[in-house]
Parts: sequence; C-alpha cells; structure tokens
Amino acid sequence: MSAFRFFPYLLLGWFIFYTPRILSQSFCELGDFALENGQIIKQCRIGYRTFGSLNEDKNNAILFPTYFTGKSDALRSHVGGKGKMLDSTRYFIILTDALGNGVSSSPSNSTLQAGREFPQFTIADMVRTQEAMIRKQWGIEKLHAVIGISMGGMQAFQWMAAFPEKVGKMISLVGTPKLGFSDLLLWQSEIQPIEKALQTNSNLQQAMEITVLIHAYALYTPSWRNKNQKTDDFQSFVQAEIQKSASFSPLDWAWQAKAMMAHNAYKTLPLDKLGELLKTRGLIVYASQDLMVSPQACADLVQYSGAEHIVLADDCGHLATGCNIGRIGERVQAFLQKQ
Repeated sequence: MSAFRFFPYLLLGWFIFYTPRILSQSFCELGDFALENGQIIKQCRIGYRTFGSLNEDKNNAILFPTYFTGKSDALRSHVGGKGKMLDSTRYFIILTDALGNGVSSSPSNSTLQAGREFPQFTIADMVRTQEAMIRKQWGIEKLHAVIGISMGGMQAFQWMAAFPEKVGKMISLVGTPKLGFSDLLLWQSEIQPIEKALQTNSNLQQAMEITVLIHAYALYTPSWRNKNQKTDDFQSFVQAEIQKSASFSPLDWAWQAKAMMAHNAYKTLPLDKLGELLKTRGLIVYASQDLMVSPQACADLVQYSGAEHIVLADDCGHLATGCNIGRIGERVQAFLQKQ
C-alpha cells in the first residue's frame, strides 16, 4: 500500500483561473471538525496539490486521495498530458492528503492533540473532510470522478456511498468496499506491536521495525518474491526495510490502519443501492492474488452489479497496479471520457 515508490515523479507548471498557480503543498483550513464518533479534530487542515485548470462550470474536477501512509507528492507520476492516467490538459486534478498521513491533520503533527491524544477517525471521516475542502476551496458541488489506489480506493467507494449526487464516476484500484477477515488479521498484526509499545511505554520505533516487515510480506505474492529476489540478499533487504521504518510515524500508521479496519461502505449505502450506482458509474480494478486487500469483496460486487472492471491475475499481488500501469491507464482514460 505504501510502496508505489517506484513511479517517477513528474512536475508540471500551469496557471489556473479559479485557483492560484500551485506547484507545491497547499492546505485547506477546516477549523474544528466533528468526526463520526463525536470527537473533534481541532484546527483540522487537509493538504492538497492541484494540476490543470478548473473550467467555468466547475465540472471537470477529479479527486485523487492518497493510499495508506502515502503523501500527495507521490501521486504526481500518474498526472500529466494525454499519455498519463490522468490528463491535466482536460481535467482539474486534486491530489489530496488523507487524514493521518503526516501532512493533513495527524497524530504526528497536531499541536493541540498530539500523539495518542489525537481522535480516532474513519475512512468516512477522511471523505467528509475532502468534501468540505472542495466546497470551501473551489466551490465544487460535483466531481467528474474520484479515483484512488488501495486505501485511496476505499475512500473512492465511500465517496460514492456517502455523496452519490456529488460523484460522476468512481474508480477504485486495488481498493475494497469493505474489509474481509484476512484484511483485519493483517492490519491487527501490524498494529499490535505499536499498541503493545504504547501500553508498556516501550520504544515505538522499535515496534515499527516489526510492523514494516509484516507489511512488506503482504505487498507481493510469495511467487513474485521468490522469482525476483535472491535469498543471498535477504538480510540486506530486511535491514533496508528496518531503516525505512524510521521514516514512518507509528501513531500515524496505527490510526490510518484502524480507519481501514472500520471501513465498510455498505454501512453508508446498502449493497443493492451502491451496486446500482456502480453499474454505470464505476470502474473496479482488483488483483486476484492480492494478500493485502482481499479481492473477494470487489469480485462479489462486480458479479452483483455488472460494473466495469479489470481483474489483474499476475503474481504482483497488491502492487499489481504498478506492474500493469500502462494497461490500467488506458482503461481509466477511456472510462473518464465515457458519456
């Protein structure tokens, strides 16, 4: 989920009619924001980056929220001209930082609710902050599309469930409308070392060393690992993952993981109603060998609704989006242009 790092970054320049020229991180200040559980994120702020121009009718905007632990900067590689998955010469593209990613309001950066004092949010709360942002920042009442990878795909499903009148099209890449048992087991395994460290006042960064190795195991399938990585390089791989763990905030990781564990778009909109919407307005991409986000819920939803879909059957596992980005990009472009 957090390993789409192999995509090259691409920087574009432009002038936007409704918004200033934006080439770097920007923020929307939402003030005190009430969550689903009744708690308040004080001085809530949501990070974003934009590409392209918002048209006069404000109906060409595409929202692209971040994946698990990802930041909006890492999504730039998918945005550009006609050769990219999202064409910024045609659409106004908003890359948005999800709650808890260390850019938007998070346990790691809150001055008023630091660390474990930060409220626990949900995927639905992420979506609600994004909906508030697009209204406040640009006056957008309806998005042309919402697209997301992994946890971003979960947000895309929730967008369609919570605000169907505000989403023209929904595209989920290796996301899910709800987590299954195997998903819950994985995320609890990743959270457990962090929670134990919190309970015993132990070293949180040492806990992260365990967490990132569990995470790394689930990113690819065993067959991909065994074909593409040498056993002689195992210890150097482990050490590299452990060193990388220092760049993550344990509490940001845990808070976003708990948000995913609570995710179920069907609690907002039942299967029959969400399926009917996605029949004509959804593109669902899932990987049949995904060990991180179980494909079963997507497969069931596709069978029920008849929604447009792509099944990635190779052994890239959860990172099948990266392995098939050319093919996926072409389908996304065509889907976005469908009437």
